[in-house]
Amino acid sequence: MAKQVIVALSREFGSGGHEIAEQIAKDLGLTFYDRNMLDEIAKEKNIQIEYLEKYDEKPKKVLFSRRVGAYSNSIEEIVAEMQFEYIKKKADEGESFVIAGRCAETVLKDCEGLISIFVTGDIDTRIARVKARYQIGQEEAVAKLKRHDKKRRQYHNRHSDWDWGDSEHYDLCINSTRLGVSKTKEILESYVRARMEK
Repeated sequence: MAKQVIVALSREFGSGGHEIAEQIAKDLGLTFYDRNMLDEIAKEKNIQIEYLEKYDEKPKKVLFSRRVGAYSNSIEEIVAEMQFEYIKKKADEGESFVIAGRCAETVLKDCEGLISIFVTGDIDTRIARVKARYQIGQEEAVAKLKRHDKKRRQYHNRHSDWDWGDSEHYDLCINSTRLGVSKTKEILESYVRARMEK
């Protein structure tokens, strides 16, 4: 692929956004990054993968962290910075890829080939998807959804200049409930292909 393309897909929990991102990567023959990048980072830095996973995409604990200049003692912040460095390096090397979350639309905002997407969904559809996927009841699914969305919002807003999900800062915002995950993926793929050909 001559032209670099980076698809940064953010999503609400239960919207099917992760599945959509993974499928776009597969269909377009691009590398897919999500939690899997922690494996390479752990190997590179000689750190236990479980340690990194524990703090992945988590907002820092304000009471237990301190920043002096550019340095922070927050494990959450350090793990975030490791991931930001990792995806910046991949982008700088000219790699094309799809990435779910990790504030990639902010971290890579200066990359010419960046396509930023936000996937949302109707609350009832998202709850139903969470219930089915995790085999849990209504109350537990609602609590899980709210907890994950809150963490994602806090994490994003900590590392970005704009609010998570603010349509002004994405190329596309789409509600996956309207057409379903599969058709939403097709529409997004069509947009990505058009941008690749431009």
